[in-house]
Amino acid sequence: MDGNFSAWVRGLVVGSALLVSACAGYSGSNLKPGVSTLPEVLASMGEPAMVWKNPDGSEQLAYPRGPLGTQTFMAYVGPDGKLQRIDKVLNTEHFARIQVGMNKEQVLRVLGPSGSSWTQFYSRSNLLAWSWLFCNSWNSQEFFDVMFDATSGIVHSTGQHPNLSGRDGGQPLCGQ
Repeated sequence: MDGNFSAWVRGLVVGSALLVSACAGYSGSNLKPGVSTLPEVLASMGEPAMVWKNPDGSEQLAYPRGPLGTQTFMAYVGPDGKLQRIDKVLNTEHFARIQVGMNKEQVLRVLGPSGSSWTQFYSRSNLLAWSWLFCNSWNSQEFFDVMFDATSGIVHSTGQHPNLSGRDGGQPLCGQ
């Protein structure tokens, strides 16, 4: 029994170490602006969900960490192929940039893609809702919602609502 338990504990420790090391690059925290290259960004963070190529040769890469994750990272790579910066975008500063009259592409450039399970069409009002799970300033999970006119794809309104999928219908804390 002691040998089996010891092997189990060793396996748990090794597995935990691998998981921690894998997560180190998940946010790109191991990358250095002005030094790291696009191939290094891809090796560290994986394939982006979306990529925008700008006329000057720079690129913007979206890394949503859902569906259960509460953050999306935008990596900006200059025309020289070097990382400029990585921004966390699911926060009030970026939500405030979403304005009535914007189109879907403009919203995607600010927040990245929403979770497909959080996209809903309301036929009676002809509205399409995209939602992003995020951590609010009280360390609780909420959704930021963007309502589009389903015909034109233009932002109709925005809002927030709590994630009530926690224990006993409560709001889960971030990191749990």
